Amino acid sequence: MPLSFKDVAEILKIIDASDCEEVSLDIEGIRLVVRRGGNAQSIPAGTATKPSPAAETPSNDPKSVEKTKVQVDEGHNTVRAPMVGTAYRRPAPDEEAFVEVGSRVEKGAPLCLIEVMKLFTTIEAPISGTIAAIHMEDAMLVEFDQVLFAIKPD
Repeated sequence: MPLSFKDVAEILKIIDASDCEEVSLDIEGIRLVVRRGGNAQSIPAGTATKPSPAAETPSNDPKSVEKTKVQVDEGHNTVRAPMVGTAYRRPAPDEEAFVEVGSRVEKGAPLCLIEVMKLFTTIEAPISGTIAAIHMEDAMLVEFDQVLFAIKPD
């Protein structure tokens, strides 16, 4: 059984919580190497591709990830990004946002989508309540464990 995206995300979460500087895994012909603080390693010879222009220059886009502490009122539950990716507040560009501040949500209701490598993951409300705050913009790059929403429970 090959590694799934969810498996890799779990492995990265475990590594992030540990003191390891480097981890190398070989699972069924797939090699995964994770290093802290190092530069990204190039693709093996024969499969190298030219990086896209976006990868070559740092972004000054205001929608890129911001390293800021988010204040959440006591008693509010936070919804955090389970992965790094692009978060979308709308199911499609021409549609309304899933939720707005003040929206009433039921447990399991969609809050946003996170896209990673053309795969979309629906982020659902973990509890029923009212959206107290939205800490993201549409089409914003989000980091793992970044606070996306605050929900005031019923």
